[in-house]
Formats: sequence, C-alpha cells, structure tokens
Amino acid sequence: MHNGKLNKYYFINNFDTNLINKQDSYTSIIYRNYNEKENKREIILKIRNICKKKNIKFYLANDVKLAISLKLDGAYIPSFNDSYSHLSYSFSKNFNIIGSAHNIKEMRIKEAQKIKVLFISSIFKKNKNYLGLNKFNLLSKFSKNKVVALGGISKKNIKQLKLTSCFGFAGITYFK
Repeated sequence: MHNGKLNKYYFINNFDTNLINKQDSYTSIIYRNYNEKENKREIILKIRNICKKKNIKFYLANDVKLAISLKLDGAYIPSFNDSYSHLSYSFSKNFNIIGSAHNIKEMRIKEAQKIKVLFISSIFKKNKNYLGLNKFNLLSKFSKNKVVALGGISKKNIKQLKLTSCFGFAGITYFK
C-alpha cells in the first residue's frame, strides 16, 4: 500500500501549452515524440521553459544526450531501448534516468542502465503486455527501485492503485 499523494507522469507527443498548464507540481512531463525531426530542439525548449515556470519536472524520452545538453530534469528510457551508452555521459546529481519494463528480463536491463524510477506496464490496459493488479504487484517486488504503474489508468480505476505499492502512475488519456 502506498501512502500519501502519488507522483504522476504525463506522456506527451506534441506541444500544447494548455495541457501542460493544467498540471500540478506532482506531475512530471515526459516528451516522447519519436517522429519529430524538425524543430525538435525548439519544441523541447518551449516545454522545458513552461515546466520550469510551473515547477514541473520534464523528461525527454530516448535521448539522454540531448536531455543532458538542454539541462532537463532527466531522461526516460523506453522498454525497447537496451543500450548502455548513456552510462559514459556525465550529468548532474539532480538528473534522473527513468525507464519502463514489461517483464523481469527488461527490469534487469533497466537496473543495469541505472534508472531511478521503474515504470511497469501494463497494469490495466488489455494489450500484449497486460498484467493486471496481481501480476503487477508480483513483478514490482522484483525491483529495488521506485515503481510507477503504467497502462490504461483512468479516473474510474485510479482508486485500485491503493492495492499496489506503486510510487506513482503514468499515462496519457488520464491527464486530458
């Protein structure tokens, strides 16, 4: 069982000032637009500046080097990324690396990648990685990191997270 207020992680794939402005300081923004090539740096800087003003943590998905160079709060490493190249970079002690996993093998890779917070999915969304509450709880016991629930979280099922020991939750539709 968790105590207190859950940390929230909002995945965005485009720049929308209104959606960011609706978030509170318990919410972190994770920008994960893998298709954006042009103006990527400019968009990230706009998001970073709004997040700084609102005291919201901002993470960039799958590009640790760019996140460091733009002085973001950290980087998010998705489950499909099993690279260790970011371990050779130097970054401030306030820079956090977070990442996701769907099974024990991926969890071990994320631990070796030195993540601080582990996103485990999918807790509610019935996809190929569906876990449900019981399997989520079992899997989360295999990690020494803070665990975040990911996948299918809505206003209807948010109270069920009290049945887990999660540190927070992540999503997209919950925040809109």
